[in-house]
Parts: sequence; C-alpha cells; structure tokens
Amino acid sequence: MAANTIPLTLQTTYAELLERTASAAFEEAFSEEGTFTPKKIRGRRYWYFQVKTESGRQQRYVGAETPELLDRIRRHKKTRDNLRERQTLVSTLVRSARLPRPNDNIGAIVEALARAGVFRLRGVLVGTVAYQTYSAMLGIRLASAHVQTEDVDVAQFSEVSVAVEDQIPPILDVLRKVDESFREVLHTHDARHAATYEASDGIRVDFLTPNRGEDTDEPRQLPALGTHAQPLRFLDFLIRDPEPAVLLIKAGLYVVVPAPQRFALHKLIVGRRRRVGTAKAGKDFKQAEVLLDALVEKRPSELRDAWDEAFKRGPKWRQLLGEGLGQIDSEIRDKTLRAADAPRSIISGLDLRFPSRVARYDFERDTVTFIGEAGGAPVRCSVSREALDDYFGIRQLHKEGRLEKFRENRDKFEDMARQKYLHWPVEEPGSILIKTREIPKLLKELDR
Repeated sequence: MAANTIPLTLQTTYAELLERTASAAFEEAFSEEGTFTPKKIRGRRYWYFQVKTESGRQQRYVGAETPELLDRIRRHKKTRDNLRERQTLVSTLVRSARLPRPNDNIGAIVEALARAGVFRLRGVLVGTVAYQTYSAMLGIRLASAHVQTEDVDVAQFSEVSVAVEDQIPPILDVLRKVDESFREVLHTHDARHAATYEASDGIRVDFLTPNRGEDTDEPRQLPALGTHAQPLRFLDFLIRDPEPAVLLIKAGLYVVVPAPQRFALHKLIVGRRRRVGTAKAGKDFKQAEVLLDALVEKRPSELRDAWDEAFKRGPKWRQLLGEGLGQIDSEIRDKTLRAADAPRSIISGLDLRFPSRVARYDFERDTVTFIGEAGGAPVRCSVSREALDDYFGIRQLHKEGRLEKFRENRDKFEDMARQKYLHWPVEEPGSILIKTREIPKLLKELDR
C-alpha cells in the first residue's frame, strides 16, 4: 500500500485544486448579472439564481443550502481564479504523482456535460471515469489497466430531476457540440425514447436512474437532463450523498462522483450480478479491491457506515456483499471485514480446513502454531501458552511436552480455531490467536 501512496504535498495540491475548480465552476455557471434567492421546499432551503430576460425573470437551480454554498454565494464575483495556476496544479498532479486522467475524447464529453449544468443539477458521474478521480481524492496511484474506458455514465434520481425545476439544453445538442456524429440509441424496451447516445468512434454516453420498485426495463424520464434513463437496481445506494471531485484535464474540471466507499461496495454487488469470469466482472472486483485497500486505512468509519447501510438492506444485499468479498484478495477481504466489524462467515462457502498436520512451538510468540487453509489462502492459527496451561494441563512442560499435549487435543483446537476464524470479528488478516480468556466461550459455542 505504501508504495502506491501519493506524497502529502501532492495530496495538498489536489485539495487546493478542488477548491479552485469548485469556485471557478460556480463563477462560470452564474457569470451574468443576477441575484441569489432561497426557496423552502419540504422544510429545507434551496438556492436559485435569478436573472432578468426579455421574457421576464428566469431562475436556475444552484443547490441545497450548506455552509459551503452560502460561503460561495457570499464570495460570488469576488473570486477570480487564475487559469494558468490551475493548469499548473493539474500538470503537477499528472506528471509528478502520475495520476490518471481520461483520454481527450472522454474528457471533452464530460466537460461539455459539466458546462451544460449536469452536475449543478445533481447529476452524478459514475463508472470508470468516476473511478479515475479516486486516485487524487484518496491519495493513491491506480493501476492503469483498471482506469481505461470508452464510456461515460451519468446517474440521477428521477425525483431529484423533477424537483430541481431547472433544465439543461437538449442532451443531443450538448453532445454534438463535441462530436457531430453522436446519435440516439433508441431503447430496446421503448423505441420512443433514448437513454444512450453513441458516437461514430464507439464512445457511448449512458444515463441511469435508480430502480427502487418492481424490476422494470422501462426507461424513465429525467426532465432536468432532457433525456430518459435506464433504471438500475442498487444504483440508489451508489449515488446517495455523492462527493465533489476534479477530473484532471486542462485546468481541472469540477464534477460530482459517488463516495468512494459506496463505489467500492457497489462494485462488489454488481460484480456478482455479472456472469462469472467475464472481463467486466473482473474489472469490478479489481476496482473494489483497490479502493477497499485504501479505504480501510483512510476512511474506516465511512466504510463501516456504508457497509452497515448496505448490510441492513436485506438478505439479497448481504448475500451479494459476501459473495463479492469472496472474489478479492484474502488479506484485503479480512481488512474490510475488520473495518466493518463483520465475521468471515458472511462469505458463502468459506471454511477453514487443516490439510497439514504439522505443528510447531513458536518461542518468539510463546505459542503453538499450526497452519490452516481457507479460500485458497493459508491461515496461521496459534494457541497461547497460557491457554495450553490453563485449560489443558500443560504447566511446567518443555517444548516437546507442550506439542505432544497439543497433538492429543488437536481436533478440539482445530474446532475452536474454525469457530473463531469464521464467526468472531476479524482481528488480524490471515491469522488467529486463541487466548486463554476466549476458550470458555469457544467451547460453549461448540457445544451448542
């Protein structure tokens, strides 16, 4: 993990770039003369930007009231970001930190969507383009093989799309300003509408929305974005409480992406819903694995909160999370379970076996150690000397005597090791230690 960590100075550079691009995007979106005005909707305040036009007054959605938004409104037109300075920050992050960015075509498409107001109107950039932004956000380097894509995916809650009471230009017009070859791909379930747009070079832009009712393929309208969208199960979890990020193109592009902890857990779920062995499933699990490895160190409490939310959503969610964890590196799996305070038993089919009968006395740890195997990975199992002395009458014996007493009771030790490994909270990845105070509880559980 340490080898992939970005130096703190460059992480600070990204934080500065994020603030500068956020301010620049705000200034650009509301550059003309006008006033900011609040509305109270269902007990919460939302802000709009009001301008005079020939036909009367026009309002554009700004956002839900937060301290950050109020501060940005106060500083409106007082902030003048230096474009060249932001370009320098982007160049530093790309060259010195070797952070990923989209190819020029993808970058131009996302930029056009941002300029049109997609993210201002609470659209969320999802998929691999969003994954690229987590490198700078979390301060890690991502393997290039897992950040390449020729698709742009944007999601929005359909009810939010109605509630913002604002609208961008027709989406096809926005995309054709980048590439005139963009065309609608009519929906297979309803040929009157499109949720996908494709250019002649194969680049696709897909619009998605959560499906929280009965399963359906019927496209749903997103009036704020001027398009229909494909409803998808589990998407509401992904795009709830999204975060700001910067796409490292030009002078930095301000976008909105899923929280990385939600992205990682969502990838575990969707990876299991794909056909086993496919390239997309493999990419899902690898992206989840990389993010989880970073999140257990950098955002353990946020990861646990997201895990708890997903786990409480029902048996299907728990099944898919467990099966997804079973597809990633065992050490990262164990770290994730430890952060989530969850047992390994949620992973379907996982068992601790003991194909080898070898045991040895570890003088440094003062334990008897024996090796098990779970999910194709070795598991170091140990019993403390105190546990041997207190419950198995091995006091005063030398090394060989302790090993002999262990061998006499080996089946019982293996049963206790299996019980603790599978059903107790994870203490250390890939290993367990049976302590003297734990034996009464383990024996009681085994006797049930």
